[in-house]
Amino acid sequence: MPDIGMRELKARASEIIRTVREKRAQYVVTHRGRPVAILMPLENPHALSSTSTAQTESSESAWDELNRLGEEIGREWRSEKSSLEILSETRR
Repeated sequence: MPDIGMRELKARASEIIRTVREKRAQYVVTHRGRPVAILMPLENPHALSSTSTAQTESSESAWDELNRLGEEIGREWRSEKSSLEILSETRR
């Protein structure tokens, strides 16, 4: 697998991507001489979209959980000050 620096990749992106797509080439992308990524063709592009969907669902469930916890904390809040007032005071 040949190395390709970030500057060269930026300058020749269309050509490099075409080579990856048509000739199934693979590159090690480097930044300041250190490997940071691998550029290679996808074997099954449709599998990537299902992974993306799973990540989106996971993110949504994480937000749902945070909202649920926020509501629970709000119901049990036992202070004269609101959480916003306390947060504002800590930022001063």
